[in-house]
Amino acid sequence: MSQRILIFLVCLSVALLAPACATKKSLKKEVNRIDEEMNTLGTSVEENQTRLKEHDSQLASLSTESREALERAQSAEKLAQGKLVYEIKLADDSVKFPFNKAEISPEMREILDNLIAQLKTQNENVYIEIQGFTDSVGPDEYNYKLGLERAETVRRYLAENGIPLHRISTISYGEERPVAENTSRTGRSKNRRVVIQVLA
Repeated sequence: MSQRILIFLVCLSVALLAPACATKKSLKKEVNRIDEEMNTLGTSVEENQTRLKEHDSQLASLSTESREALERAQSAEKLAQGKLVYEIKLADDSVKFPFNKAEISPEMREILDNLIAQLKTQNENVYIEIQGFTDSVGPDEYNYKLGLERAETVRRYLAENGIPLHRISTISYGEERPVAENTSRTGRSKNRRVVIQVLA
């Protein structure tokens, strides 16, 4: 075989094999690119699953306070549409709240027991709004909180004795809406009170 023919055959072989090598290289490059995309997609899916688990965990761990707040909001909506049936003021000397306290006295307990018995006997679809008030001693924010504690104390007592929680709403007016002057001990004592409104 002459040298020319040999060179021709070598060149022909290189020409025929070159596209195959180029194809293998581009195929390998494409496979690597797809692998990288799949890895990125897998990471993204894992991150989304982690976020979903965290979200589910947060929903599951909603505090009792949050659920109760939602119940109160729903009750408040119903209360806003209701009309006043009657009102009970826990403000007499024997039932009013002591200074800086949210405790139910024996006299107040007796009044609440009578209210509970009446509500159970009537068996009507009524809603109850419990309003808490304080005197003007102390900061506004503290008095608002104390008024709410007083209303919540009464709410808990009603609930513990058979009145459904979803029918009871509480609100604090703090030192707002005084019924007497806050300049005397007697006046301040009258302002430490709870008002229960029964609405239908």
